[in-house]
Formats: sequence, C-alpha cells, structure tokens
Amino acid sequence: MTRRSLIACPHCAQLHQRIPIAKGASAACLRCGYVLYRQSALPLKGWLALTLAALIVFAMANYFPIATLAANGRQINATLPNALILTWQQGRPLVALMTGLFGFALPLTQLLFLFWAMHAIILQRLPADFHWGMRVLHVLSSWCMVPVLLLGILVAIVKLSGLAQVEPGPGLWAFGVLAVLLTALSRVTAQRLWRMAEDDGLVSQSGADVEPGRIVAACHSCGNVQSIASVSGSYSCGRCGANNYFRKPDSVSRTWAFVITAGVLYIPANILPVMRIRMPTGVTAHTILGGVIELWRLGSWDLALIVFVASVVVPMTKLFALAVLLMQRQWKGVAIARQRTRLYELVEFIGQWSMLDVFVVLLLSAMANFPGLSQVTAGPGAASFGIVVVLTMFAAMSYDPRQGWDADPGRESSGLQFCGRPMGLDQSLDNPATQAV
Repeated sequence: MTRRSLIACPHCAQLHQRIPIAKGASAACLRCGYVLYRQSALPLKGWLALTLAALIVFAMANYFPIATLAANGRQINATLPNALILTWQQGRPLVALMTGLFGFALPLTQLLFLFWAMHAIILQRLPADFHWGMRVLHVLSSWCMVPVLLLGILVAIVKLSGLAQVEPGPGLWAFGVLAVLLTALSRVTAQRLWRMAEDDGLVSQSGADVEPGRIVAACHSCGNVQSIASVSGSYSCGRCGANNYFRKPDSVSRTWAFVITAGVLYIPANILPVMRIRMPTGVTAHTILGGVIELWRLGSWDLALIVFVASVVVPMTKLFALAVLLMQRQWKGVAIARQRTRLYELVEFIGQWSMLDVFVVLLLSAMANFPGLSQVTAGPGAASFGIVVVLTMFAAMSYDPRQGWDADPGRESSGLQFCGRPMGLDQSLDNPATQAV
C-alpha cells in the first residue's frame, strides 16, 4: 500500500496524512482545529498570472503619485519613494528604513520569489537553489505590510483634507488593487509551494523516511516530516537542508525578553510625540492618542476608531495575550488548549497592524511638505512605536505553542499519534487524519 504524504500541525504537532480534498475546501487539524492546507479552485498558472499582475500594479503604485495636494498656489505629487527619501533627510532614518522594508522592499522581494518559484514548478524544472529561495519566502511572509500601508494612506489623506486641497492619484488606486492581490497571494506560502512540487514529483515526499519507533519532527521551512535521532540539539532537514530544532530553543525565555522589552518601549512610544507639525503659527507635537483625538474632531470617527484599535488596543492585546500564554505553560485539557491556540492565532493575525501609525507619519511628512506653510516631521515616538511592533512580532515568532500541547495529560489516552512521539507506523498511518471543512 502506497503511503500518503505526511503533514504536521505547526501549532500542536499532531501528525496527519495529507489527503486530496475538493476545490475550495480546507483540511483542519483534528486536535487543535488549525487549518493545515486548502485546495484552491485556481490552478498554478492562475496564481502565476496573479503574481505577474501584482508586480505590474506594484510598479504603478510606487511610480504614480498617491495624491496631489495643492495649497497657496503650490502643488505636491506625493509618492512612497519620495516620502522615504524625505523622512531620511529629516533625520529619521529608522522610520524610513522600517517603512521602506515593510512597505516596499520586502513585498517586492516576496512577489519576485513567488513568480520565480511558481514558474519553476510549472516548467517541471527546479533550480539547484530552490530550497534557498523557499527559505527566504518563508521568512518574508510575516513582514509584508501593504494592506496596513494602504490604510495609512487613507488616514493621512483624511488628516490633510483640512489643510490643503487633496486629489487622489493613480497610485492610491494601484495600492488598493495591490493590497487585494497580495492578500490573495498570501495563501501561496513556501510550504504550499513545496507541497505543489511534491505532488508533481519534483521533490521527495514528506514522511518518506519516517521509521517505526523513531522520534518524528517536521521542518519549519518546507514542512517535511522526518525521523530524527534525538529531541535535543539541532538537525538538518533531509529535503531542504534547513537547520531545525525539535522545539524552538529557549522559547519561553526569549519570548519573555521580547515582551518585556516591548512593554518598556511602549511607554515612550505613547508619551513622546510621533510627529511634529510646523505651521506659520508655531510648532505642535502629536502623540498617538493626540492623533486619534484629531481625527475624531475632523469628523472621521471611523478612522479614529481604526487608528485607536491598531495603535493602542492591538499592541496591548498582543503583550497581554503573550504574557497569559507564558505564565501558564501547561495546557491541561483539550478544551483549554484549543482556546489558547486560538489566542495565539489571534496574536499572529493582528501582529502587523500596529505599524499603521508609523506609516501615517511617514506619509504625512511627504504630503504636507509645504515650506513656509506646513511641514510634518517624524518624532521620536514613531521610531519607538515601530520597534515595539517589531519586538512583539519577534515575540510571537519565538513562542512555541506546541509545548503547551506536549504537556496535555490526555494525549496518551486519546488514541492519536503525535509528531515527536515514537509511533507504531503500521497502526497510525493507514487512516486519514484530516477533515474537509
């Protein structure tokens, strides 16, 4: 009997057989409920066409002006590259660097690697450095923030509506289309591309070398399920060569370090001004909450609420949720463990949206640059806040939810076989362990 490909849940380490599912369906982990994979109705060539379209729209979004602003006979065509250059020249290189990475360089790199990988799979010829490209793509997936940048553009335009005459430019509409395309393409992860290559026989099958009675683990980069010698120390993936650990090393201490550091920096991020506005009447400084209040006074209560949630509620929620997960390391009972897994998924999902205020400040510096009339510069709070966002994302990446499931006392009596436990292959791998939802 031919053994099916194996897949391990990244949140609870449950081992499954990867079975064919209907188009539009998804396969969920039977233990924690995490969605392991989906079957798209769009063929690989369709995804390639979407990637090419996203690259074209990306060029348009960054070439054409986001908005044209006019005041006292002066006119500004604001673009993202101009905003990055201006912020750097104003002495805020850290803000310019973070925005340039998360809003420009990393999304472009992600699209290029996606196009390269899908084209190689379609041609049925994988280059020798395919595994290196997939590692880069795997790392980039969490750091591309074009949808957040789009929301920042809208907030900046609303804030400037009372200062100058604002006309949306082609770049704004291009960013809107790009955000939609990148959201759709976010489903084509590095591990999904590995599975596509596996189904076409271009790479070895996941779980092909799993042996009875051996400890089993899954590669964090390509998802390959394989036998390992010991739970201690590192091992190299037999398929992609990535360096792996059975569980993330020093997960709790590293996560605590990121959480505590982010919590300390969150204080100056809220106290120090995130931007300064220079007008003929004088210079005013605005904190995060000051910006929310200003939007409310302008009548944009909806955007004020969005900024408040993204800049105040989300960072506090991430820090509190991670602290809760860290303080109770042993998740006793499946119901409690599932709740905590959902909490961790929430932290992963909301991670990047806190970067909204940093994007708004940088865009305002380009859009409101009318010397002698108005000028916006980034304040020290913007850099502190950006660092807080990055630290909380690193904290979520350092945390290992599988350790909570490892301590589940019910796992031995559940009848399920788990990744990392000695398995009786003849008893555990002949039955599918996924469900279509």
